[in-house]
Amino acid sequence: MSKHALLNNRDHKDLRVITTRSAEYGDNVMLALTFPSEFRNLQAHYPIVFRKNAQGQFEPVALVGLKDGQNLFLTQRGWDATYIPLTIERQPFLIGFSADRQPLMHIDLDHPRVSRDAGEPLFREFGGNTEFLERMSSVLLAIHEGLASNEPFIGALLQHNLLESFALEIQLNDGSQNRLAGFYTIHEERLRDLNGAVLERLNRAGHLSAIHMAIASLSQFRALIERMNKRNAGDL
Repeated sequence: MSKHALLNNRDHKDLRVITTRSAEYGDNVMLALTFPSEFRNLQAHYPIVFRKNAQGQFEPVALVGLKDGQNLFLTQRGWDATYIPLTIERQPFLIGFSADRQPLMHIDLDHPRVSRDAGEPLFREFGGNTEFLERMSSVLLAIHEGLASNEPFIGALLQHNLLESFALEIQLNDGSQNRLAGFYTIHEERLRDLNGAVLERLNRAGHLSAIHMAIASLSQFRALIERMNKRNAGDL
């Protein structure tokens, strides 16, 4: 269950947020919703692919696991990467909207990260936001602006038929067979066939760099599979 509330320093002055990364705090997820301006940071660690959401619309996601409920970056020491996807880092905060559609910072009071005894304080003793809360505010703003850019980006990919479905057959070191399906990636051959004018339009719109980042990120599948091998062997 969730209990969303508009964050304020009167009702929530004593709240803290636990920043430890573990399954008990909701980090045991397979993927994270993302957006083009985050691709550069993500591609160094995670494969970036595309899926259809519940409304049938395409959206980019970063894979942190190879099956539901699996996060291969979670270890006993925490999150084993120097960058955490923003839509995961932002928990337990979320964006709400005022009557005139202005974004406002909300918090899920029932989230396991919310505490009054442990974690990072949100407000200073004599008023004002802590550095942690300011960071979370900037994360939410980046997400809000980033997700708004998904629509024109996905629209450009669909316009030029640049998405293709794929299935990844995975044989692990223990001999087990695994299959990753239901996702899409950039069709590189069609991308190469685009003429100069189309490529220029994609570049001017800021889409071309994101496309290449998504393609480059696919090399991280090898590392993700190796993490799964290590976990199965008890080394992760």
